[in-house]
Amino acid sequence: MEHIGVEERRARIGRRHRLAPSCQAADPVQAAESLVVLHATDPATVHLSVAARVPGSDVAGTERALYDDRLLIRMLGMRRTVFVAPTSFAPVIQAACTDDIAIKQRQLLVKHLTEAGIAGDAEASGLWLRAVEESTATALTLRGSATANELSADEPRLRSRLAMAEGKTYAAQPYVTSRVLFQLAAEGRIVRGRPLGTWLSGQHQWSPAEKWLPGGLGIKPPADGARATLAQAWLNAFGPGTAADLQWWSGWTMGQTRKALTAVNAVEVDLDGAIGYVLPGDEAPEAEVEPWVAFLPALDPTPMGWKERGWYLGEHKAKIFDNTGNVGPTIWADGRIVGGWGQPDSGEVRFKLLEDVGADTTAAIEAEAAKWTAWLAGVRVTPRFRSPLEKALSQS
Repeated sequence: MEHIGVEERRARIGRRHRLAPSCQAADPVQAAESLVVLHATDPATVHLSVAARVPGSDVAGTERALYDDRLLIRMLGMRRTVFVAPTSFAPVIQAACTDDIAIKQRQLLVKHLTEAGIAGDAEASGLWLRAVEESTATALTLRGSATANELSADEPRLRSRLAMAEGKTYAAQPYVTSRVLFQLAAEGRIVRGRPLGTWLSGQHQWSPAEKWLPGGLGIKPPADGARATLAQAWLNAFGPGTAADLQWWSGWTMGQTRKALTAVNAVEVDLDGAIGYVLPGDEAPEAEVEPWVAFLPALDPTPMGWKERGWYLGEHKAKIFDNTGNVGPTIWADGRIVGGWGQPDSGEVRFKLLEDVGADTTAAIEAEAAKWTAWLAGVRVTPRFRSPLEKALSQS
């Protein structure tokens, strides 16, 4: 069994994640392909992740790829998370992950509808949901594109309220609107389009999938084949990694994970005592890259690519991640996290190093901070999930 050590794993990040200066991506699509997908739970992450990997990129260029050329698409995928994926790869993600999520979420929504007494028993709630979905989809087709509020005006049943966590201090009665739209999106019937407002907005126009793309999301492969294709893409970007890493990243069962690894003939390697996997022929050392530093946004795909993170995170987890496992803005040097960054009200990029990186690397990080301050041009990005270090650096 070949041994792949920490230094080799870190070297792969610089090249494969397009972070070393000589390895950067040509455009937003290539950046996304290199990482399989871009995280999009926080809308700012998409633009900042691209900017970290595509020299000279700007918000307009990423928006053009998303909303004009439609070479990238925002969709639900692994771990019930919203991602931006290369449009050509969307059918694979849909078949490998999203179809299963849609089934489970429908069952959960029917349960919540029943508990709220909206339509009677589970069978009646299921029929009610189907009727509302079809009415909503028809309204969207007639409009061409619409906001959630506009669709609620067309289909008043979307304003029915659920009863969540009754009797608890955090009890709530949300409208069913977002859940119905979520379900239609999870089944590939509707697509999130342009944001309402700026690139920081989390509210989007919705469009029928067939209107957004000719033929909708495209022809899906069989689920087992799709999972194998997705595992291959993950290994190409994030390998070596363990089965637990891939299971966490994909949201699959361990059985599905092992089956996918077998299907791609994944090769076992020694990760300092743990069993990891690479694609056949990928055991050899990565070609060296020049020293590099990078400022990555909260929820960037690189730090969120593995479950086991000690080899690039060191002892910094408590300051860099929040309590639920979401990473904040990070500073990287040669494949490891060495600090974090944030913005006070003034909009400048502040940073703090968590270890001694030497004078040359510190100077490079200072220059990178100045570049990010200029790129953001006074726009303040507040992550949806905030790490302790980011909070501290953002205090004016």
